[in-house]
Amino acid sequence: MNALPGNSYFQSWQALGSQFGLTWPRPRLIVCVSAHWLTDGWWLTAMAQPKTVHDFGGFPKVLFEQQYPAPGFPEAALALSEFLRQPHNQQPLQLDEHTWGLDHGAWGVLKPMFPAADIPVIQLSMDVRRPPSEHLALGRQLAPLRELGLLIVASGNIVHNLGTMQGDARPDQTFDWAREFDDTITGVLQVGDLQALQDFQKLGTIARLSHPSHEHFLPLLYAAAAASLGEKPKFFNADFQAASISMRSVVWGDR
Repeated sequence: MNALPGNSYFQSWQALGSQFGLTWPRPRLIVCVSAHWLTDGWWLTAMAQPKTVHDFGGFPKVLFEQQYPAPGFPEAALALSEFLRQPHNQQPLQLDEHTWGLDHGAWGVLKPMFPAADIPVIQLSMDVRRPPSEHLALGRQLAPLRELGLLIVASGNIVHNLGTMQGDARPDQTFDWAREFDDTITGVLQVGDLQALQDFQKLGTIARLSHPSHEHFLPLLYAAAAASLGEKPKFFNADFQAASISMRSVVWGDR
């Protein structure tokens, strides 16, 4: 529902998007890593016009009516597939020309940021069976592409436990374990400790409670790994939804 106007998260992403073309250069291409496209190996969308994927249920009709008709970029997808390597076997990334598109993890953030939908978008899948170190390694491969005008958007949550949600909780209300995990990861990001970031599962109980399954944490590894040495993160949306969904967002760099 944060993809619809009228809430503070939509407004924050909208304000962030307005800085591109003013404070920051306008992206030539967006590569989005979402928690909602999980595959065998790593894939890139390679269609000219990716469809808007409504990969959810039980929400109002207005959400299923949302469209984000951003163009794809098949030529760039092919170039990326040859430049990037599957971390576990060093094979090129695979191309999806028909099946997927842009899921709500992608368009839910991009629509408020770039409402004109006129910047090409390629979505990058995740192989959730592979260890966190490999997701971090692929993020490092993306780093030099920022100099070519590529914007990396990682869509997930620092804390994501649907089983403990409390719908009437205020944004400042959460569980002790969720607060501790969110604060710990924030500190790790502030000092740029990528080793500690990829070892998040070693935090034990607070990690297991924050991520009963960890696909919503993994996108953060890509963005953090693509940051340059010494780049300081900027945080916003630093509160919780329904007590166990951290909405904390982070931006690296001025380009």
